[in-house]
Amino acid sequence: MTSSYHPPVKRSVEIAGHKTSISLEPVFWDMLKARAAREGVPINALVARIDAERLEAETPPGLAGAIRVWLVSQ
Repeated sequence: MTSSYHPPVKRSVEIAGHKTSISLEPVFWDMLKARAAREGVPINALVARIDAERLEAETPPGLAGAIRVWLVSQ
């Protein structure tokens, strides 16, 4: 696992057939990868699920923020 205080790293993911870039700190990328592995789904599928959930919020947060909140609230 990388340092908790590393700056965000930008990676591309595919959601609903289109690519988007997300910047997350490495600790969150590690958590996302571990959660996807535990659920047996690709990271793209997990991010798509989080994206769909965030869009249902009254005032949807940005995707990166939604991923962070989702990961720490699970």
